[in-house]
Amino acid sequence: MLITPSTSSIALQAKLFRGFADPSRLSILEALRDNERTVSDLVQTTGLTQPNVSNHLACLRDCGLVSLRQQGRFAYYSLSDDRVAELLLLADELLADVARGVYECTRYNAPVEKTNG
Repeated sequence: MLITPSTSSIALQAKLFRGFADPSRLSILEALRDNERTVSDLVQTTGLTQPNVSNHLACLRDCGLVSLRQQGRFAYYSLSDDRVAELLLLADELLADVARGVYECTRYNAPVEKTNG
C-alpha cells in the first residue's frame, strides 16, 4: 500500500511555501538571515517602501516565520526559527544545481488557476 501525505498536510505545506514565494517577503527573510533588523533597516536593505515592508512583516509574523522583539521604541525583527535560515540556505544550494531549469521554466510564469475548495 502506498502511503501519501494527507491533502490537508500538502495544503499546509503549500501555504508555508507561499510565504517564501513572494519576492518582497523573500528579500525580507534573506535580510533577516544573519541578524535582526528594524523596519528602517529592512527598508534600506531591501529597497522596499516602509508600508510594504511593514505589511509583509505582518504577514510573516502571522505565519510564524518572523518574530518581533520590542526594545524601547524600537522593534527588532528576526527569523523565528533557525530552520527558516536553513531552508533559505538549502534553496540556495538547490538553485545552484538547477538554476538553468528554473530560469527557463515557462510554467512558473503562467497564471495560477483557482480551484474550488
